[in-house]
Amino acid sequence: MDAKVLSSGVRYSDLPESYVRPESDRPRLSEVSECENVPVIDLGCPDRSHVVQQISLACINYGFFQVINHGVSKEAVEGMLEVAHGFFRLPLEEKMKLYSDDPSKTTRLSTSFNVKKESVHNWRDYLRLHCHPLHKYVPEWPSNPPPFKEIVSDYCVEVRELGYRLQELISESLGLEKDDIKKVLGEQGQHMAVNYYPPCPKPELTYGLPGHTDPNALTILLQDLQVAGLQVLKDGKWLAVNPHPDAFVINIGDQLQALSNGRYKSVWHRAIVNADKERMSVASFLCPYDHALISPAKPLTLDGCGAVYRDFTYAEYYGKFWSRNLDQQHCLELFKN
Repeated sequence: MDAKVLSSGVRYSDLPESYVRPESDRPRLSEVSECENVPVIDLGCPDRSHVVQQISLACINYGFFQVINHGVSKEAVEGMLEVAHGFFRLPLEEKMKLYSDDPSKTTRLSTSFNVKKESVHNWRDYLRLHCHPLHKYVPEWPSNPPPFKEIVSDYCVEVRELGYRLQELISESLGLEKDDIKKVLGEQGQHMAVNYYPPCPKPELTYGLPGHTDPNALTILLQDLQVAGLQVLKDGKWLAVNPHPDAFVINIGDQLQALSNGRYKSVWHRAIVNADKERMSVASFLCPYDHALISPAKPLTLDGCGAVYRDFTYAEYYGKFWSRNLDQQHCLELFKN
């Protein structure tokens, strides 16, 4: 493979050896069934207590849910997907101006997950953007396609508002004041991964992303409506989460598992790839500020079990997360009391 990225315009007729998973670690696609009871929560419902109760059940039983009537405009969503496709269709030399395999870079095009460290690669390219505060990061963003900066900025603002609303509802669902979680997380960072999964010659031998949890607080995922690829782990089985029209998938991240004292689970999820079709997804991450001290609220430690995890800062956690392989043991296990 001469190109550093998969989206080089080459259609692969065979899967390069560096992407082939060992037999014990393959997706076993024939064993995956559809997740039939995905919680779909209507944020337009006027009964707030009902919404809070639904979120509580979803976070306990699934670790993720989908939201509709979420307040992010159709124009923002359609514009985001359009410029995302536009970026990955750019000539290779134009895209490669942004290429880096340094995880600390705040704007970068890269491939797989952590190409310097991993032994087997993932069938994915991604554009990673820091998004808050916008005035700090937008100047680094791609200038091509021409409307990219404006459209993605608008999308980021609307998604951030949705994230704040969800954090308030999640806080209430734990029996806390609505602002309690936001106070702990502080002035939250916001990142985005625009994921591009090209057609793959042997999807049963590799992953777009292997099973992992997200290290941040909350993930807001915009799925490709045309091509399914998201799967979640529930009760020891991988289940396919089909896209729901006009919905976002909301994932509980590691920080909310720690803040809830383990009541809510950071969901294990993975992305599989398609033999015939490219797939796009846009993941937005809300993250605690670096020095936020992640510690559960007192009322959540009074049932006799104490705090499940030791206190830690987000910077400490994030450093540990990026020093590992994506599919190693849950990073939170390293912080258990």
